[in-house]
Amino acid sequence: MKVIFLGTGEAFDENNPNNSSLVLTEKTKLLLDCGFTVPPQLWKYNPDPSFLDAIYVSHRHGDHFLGLPALFLRMWEDGRKKDLTIICQKGFKDEFNEFMEFVYKGFQSKFEYKINLIESKDGHKIVFNDLNLSFTKTVHSGENLAIKINDGKNIIAYSGDGSPIAGADFYKNLDLIILETYLYDKEIIGHSSIVSAIKFAEDNDAKCLALTHINRDLRKNELPKLKGKIKSEKLKIIIPEPLEEYNL
Repeated sequence: MKVIFLGTGEAFDENNPNNSSLVLTEKTKLLLDCGFTVPPQLWKYNPDPSFLDAIYVSHRHGDHFLGLPALFLRMWEDGRKKDLTIICQKGFKDEFNEFMEFVYKGFQSKFEYKINLIESKDGHKIVFNDLNLSFTKTVHSGENLAIKINDGKNIIAYSGDGSPIAGADFYKNLDLIILETYLYDKEIIGHSSIVSAIKFAEDNDAKCLALTHINRDLRKNELPKLKGKIKSEKLKIIIPEPLEEYNL
């Protein structure tokens, strides 16, 4: 399994694209979230219109799904014919066609590929190609589902947005946990912090923690000074840059 951090920024960061990652296995190419600044990152990495097999949408906030129309129309324009799967919550699934019509009226009917929507639920499990997927809620201002991905060799989890909920086996013994961490040591507006994320990953015996979605001002002004404090004796910690790769 390989993870490509397409973007690791929060919603309004002018320098770092929205938080989004690619998960690549032997049989599957899965995109985790697609905010409004994500499509160019994917096209930089691989412009092939048939590259993706599936997209996971963690929740209905614009920096996690508003890039989808541009992505879909470029796939159509570039000749995609292979079906595409979207894994999302019920509300997004029910309103998807209306959303596409609002953004690009009439274009979806021209697509030569089918978009299949699969509903994700808290506690639910899905098998997709070589992946076993499961989902759990986080504490966020909107209903957000973290996703756990198991390809039979490695297991990773991506929080989407919000603080992970302690006490569940969902996060135990992960090879990689990708957590959004808005501030350094304060949890605010439904977001985790760097300090709490490190403790959470340590408590759950993760091997590696990726810190993403860091506040734009903190990243630009304070992060260089804080890097000496961002460490652990129990696990590896990375603060990935856009298009950085992590091999498991």
